[in-house]
Amino acid sequence: MMNARQKEFYESEISAARKLIAEGKIDDAFSRLEVAHVLGQHHVLPHVKSHWLMLKIGVKRRSAYQVFGQAVRMMVGAIGSAVGIVPAGNTGGTNISMFRRLPIAPELNKILNEK
Repeated sequence: MMNARQKEFYESEISAARKLIAEGKIDDAFSRLEVAHVLGQHHVLPHVKSHWLMLKIGVKRRSAYQVFGQAVRMMVGAIGSAVGIVPAGNTGGTNISMFRRLPIAPELNKILNEK
């Protein structure tokens, strides 16, 4: 279960990304989804939701590579979150391996570690 601040920040990033997508600001939206992904990747539904919205961006970009990559990440990510095995800090995009761990920004790490 997400801590209260984590859930608040996750929902804020998802909401901002949806608004930016609607405004056609795809790159900005994707950046917000990367943050949401880091915040939600340990939880099945938030993890899948961030990949779903990334997939939608792939459709808008007409990128079969991104669409396929996000579809795979939705399935693998759901399983990984369910069993507790995810590459911490991974931002979820197809520009990096789905198995690669990345450093977590200090402000996000603080949110993730709150009780």
